[in-house]
Amino acid sequence: MKIGVFDSGFGGLTILQNIRQVLPEYDYLYLGDSARAPYGTRSFEVIYEYTLQAVRYLEAQGCRLIIIACNTASAKALRTIQQRDINPDQLRVLGVIRPTVEAVTTNTLNSRHIGILATPGTVSSGSYLIELEKLDPHLEVSQQACPMWVPLIENNEIDSPAMDYYIKKYVDLLFVKDPEIDTIILACTHYPLIKDKIEAYLNSKLPPSDALLECADAPLNLISQGAIVANSLRDYLNRHSEIERELSRGGQCAYLTTDIADKFEASASLFLSEPIHANQIELV
Repeated sequence: MKIGVFDSGFGGLTILQNIRQVLPEYDYLYLGDSARAPYGTRSFEVIYEYTLQAVRYLEAQGCRLIIIACNTASAKALRTIQQRDINPDQLRVLGVIRPTVEAVTTNTLNSRHIGILATPGTVSSGSYLIELEKLDPHLEVSQQACPMWVPLIENNEIDSPAMDYYIKKYVDLLFVKDPEIDTIILACTHYPLIKDKIEAYLNSKLPPSDALLECADAPLNLISQGAIVANSLRDYLNRHSEIERELSRGGQCAYLTTDIADKFEASASLFLSEPIHANQIELV
């Protein structure tokens, strides 16, 4: 059986890439609902419906383990699906928020002030606030929605003046809310593509002696999710040998999209360093 990886579009490819680096022996099936993306501004009910359709489709293709590699879908649909729609003896569905906050609570620096940069949907869900509160009620957490980042990334505008403008805008707004932030979560799977630009802007705000991430006691810690989710999945499989034994080991990956396949393949090249072949499907 394959490991299913679902995202509302392309961002989950950054998660998939990291997972395949850590666990290259397994077979994967990626499904991007790119025809109905973005999910970030949709209602809880619509995101739940779309995500459940994707989970059911991947299950029908033989996936017993599915990773929802989308922060918005993890925030607005995962818990309901886990509690109401699946039998855990037959299917396991995991998200990206829980492993991220677990990693953050062990990697925060001196002041324990956390910043979250995310889509409007993830911010409005409050999921990061809830999960961080569960693990450490003494953290100070501030959120900033970044509605322009995903459209700019998907339209290949990463190096444009508009991208620079909106990075500055959203990062500045976050620090207005809490100037003592020492750890920033990039809570969208698209954001690793602009992590270097965010780091560069943060460095420009710091004295030269405090350059971001130069040393172990750097004043800021910028966290993206790919490696965290990949390592968490490896640990999960180590703990659940009954699932791990059933996974096929061909080192292959297939790609599905709800949009035109050629269009998906072209956009996926922004996220992956290799050409892919995708097949178009319909979710109902």
